[in-house]
Amino acid sequence: MSLPYYIVNAFTDLPFGGNPAAVMPLDQWLPDHQLQALAAQHNLSETAFFVPVAPGTFELRWFTPVEEVPLCGHATLASAHVLLREMQVSGDALSFQTRYRGLLHAQPQGDRLALDLPAVEYEPHKVEAGLEAALGARVVSAVRPCEEPWQVLYELDSEQSVRALAPDIAALAAIAEHCVIVTAGSNKYDFVSRMFAPHYEVPEDPVTGSAHCLLTPFWSDRLAKKQLLAHQCSARGGTLWCELNHDRVIVAGHAVTFASGQIVAEL
Repeated sequence: MSLPYYIVNAFTDLPFGGNPAAVMPLDQWLPDHQLQALAAQHNLSETAFFVPVAPGTFELRWFTPVEEVPLCGHATLASAHVLLREMQVSGDALSFQTRYRGLLHAQPQGDRLALDLPAVEYEPHKVEAGLEAALGARVVSAVRPCEEPWQVLYELDSEQSVRALAPDIAALAAIAEHCVIVTAGSNKYDFVSRMFAPHYEVPEDPVTGSAHCLLTPFWSDRLAKKQLLAHQCSARGGTLWCELNHDRVIVAGHAVTFASGQIVAEL
């Protein structure tokens, strides 16, 4: 057996920026334990697997090193990049059938790729005892998805506070069983953010497309605008062009292939 793979940096055009994802095209699905083992072997925040089901349509799943997740934006962008720019799939748009988020779409937008993702309705969230101490910052407000709160957004008082964060990851994992998104307004961008997911064995995710399904409605309401420029200010960093379109969020960014190869080990 020989399986192709690609390593793609999403939401950047730099060889050492953005969020790296492993992308593996498959002819048919492997057993779940093999998909999980491959994701653990890649040891990136996400590995995306897709299988063709019709022209321009693919089933898509995402795995961290330890478990499958309901949505991953950067690995979806990376998958679209592989299909359109590495595998030369023809067509103006791609469709991805997913287990937990329905049908997603991707298409070129100039030199960027744009994802059509579900917007997240949110409600106020009570900040957990000890969370501010674990973050090392004061939280001024917090919101969570109304359904399936696997990510929670915490607003800080300034962009500098977001950039300067050095959280106690072990303490954060003990307090919050969800992904922790921190955010603040910005002068250069509309907003900045960072995202921590230690319970997924991802201490800090470099650039998180799925987080912007919550961040975009939140900041659209705050700033009274539909089109937003976002920057995730991790060490690698990445820029996202976001638009709220009714119950959908359009998230666009660049992507660059870092590596490609073949898996030749017997699975």
